[in-house]
Amino acid sequence: MAVAEFPSSLKSQLNLSSTTAFQANRFYDHRRCSFRPFYRARSSPITCSVAPNQVEAAPVAAKTGEPKSKSDCYGVFCLTYDLKDEEETTSWKKMINIAVSGAAGMISNHLLFKLAAGEVFGPDQPIALKLLGSERSLQALEGVAMELEDSLFPLLREVVISIDPYEVFQDADWALLIGAKPRGPGMERAGLLDINGQIFAEQGKALNAVASPNVKVIVVGNPCNTNALIYENRAKCQLALKAGVFYDQVSNMTIWGNHSTTQVPDFLNARINGLPVKEVIKDHRWLEEEFTEKVQKRGGVLIEKWGRSSAASTSVSIVDAIRSLITPTPEGDWFSSGVYSTGNPYGIAEDIVFSMPCRSKGDGDYELVKDVIFDDYLRKRIAKTEAELLAEKRCVAHLTGEGIAVCDLPEDTMLPGEM
Repeated sequence: MAVAEFPSSLKSQLNLSSTTAFQANRFYDHRRCSFRPFYRARSSPITCSVAPNQVEAAPVAAKTGEPKSKSDCYGVFCLTYDLKDEEETTSWKKMINIAVSGAAGMISNHLLFKLAAGEVFGPDQPIALKLLGSERSLQALEGVAMELEDSLFPLLREVVISIDPYEVFQDADWALLIGAKPRGPGMERAGLLDINGQIFAEQGKALNAVASPNVKVIVVGNPCNTNALIYENRAKCQLALKAGVFYDQVSNMTIWGNHSTTQVPDFLNARINGLPVKEVIKDHRWLEEEFTEKVQKRGGVLIEKWGRSSAASTSVSIVDAIRSLITPTPEGDWFSSGVYSTGNPYGIAEDIVFSMPCRSKGDGDYELVKDVIFDDYLRKRIAKTEAELLAEKRCVAHLTGEGIAVCDLPEDTMLPGEM
């Protein structure tokens, strides 16, 4: 997972982590609550044809005017009621707006219910879900809204569905950009970069126009150097298996670089039970060869077994990503984030989105870790993924205002399962 190249005035960030989700407790709204969740739908009939192994693309309407007025609401999300004084909770927080693109896809089908249950922002944090879909997925979004309604989540105060990003991103505090076009047969990586780059560029314009000035943006849609969010968790799992420990004993794990076969799982800085990995796992050849390959190709193996790409584990990683930003990082540990490389202390090229080790104070922001060690093996691997990302950046120069696009990708390094 990484950050899209949005306008500089928009603060965008992505995060990777492996913290543990928690279960929400039910509670009631405060006195005289303004419980006015609403649900947008279109009157024209829509046919839904979403394949279960695809991530739903989020189209962008060519719109620059004011957001449309709210349309009719639906079911329980239309109610307004007052509560007795004694039912007021003292721990009530201000509602946050969470926009999700590709909301009819398989990843969102897992993620939305984790958000609504309080597994991400906590058991005392009310939320509004603003769901972005396409013309062909609108009927499916109606089904999603019905399931959210039937689940009786007390934290879920509003649900909105729309095909217009200017409506969905209005006042968004968090934007989870999951919607992207999947790679089709015969499609080159450069072609996918161009198509999805246009989607995210237009969504960036909408976010810049109507979202909260402090919006946090997590990009998951392929291939914006974002899907790498799941690989940190996979790397921890493989190290734990090799060392014969439970995965909560693995810390300081970093995935460097791009979401491709050039990604670099960092076993040099990772620790097991507080000790350097190379002191615990003496088979250094396994670390340099089999470990990296397993992390890179696990998605492809999963597709062979499951018949589709990962969705549930990806949604868990998105939850981890958000919680890494809103929870203080444990002392001495860090997490991976695909973030802007500008000002990085590692000598990596500026102005690209590069997965690097980060820490957070729990305020929604992050800082890069400075106490990282390198050896020749790690630097060589990082240089390769850096060169690939610079080449990809040249491929989308026409979308970032940096001139004419020139695609000189050295090779097709799409990960297994993305073909």
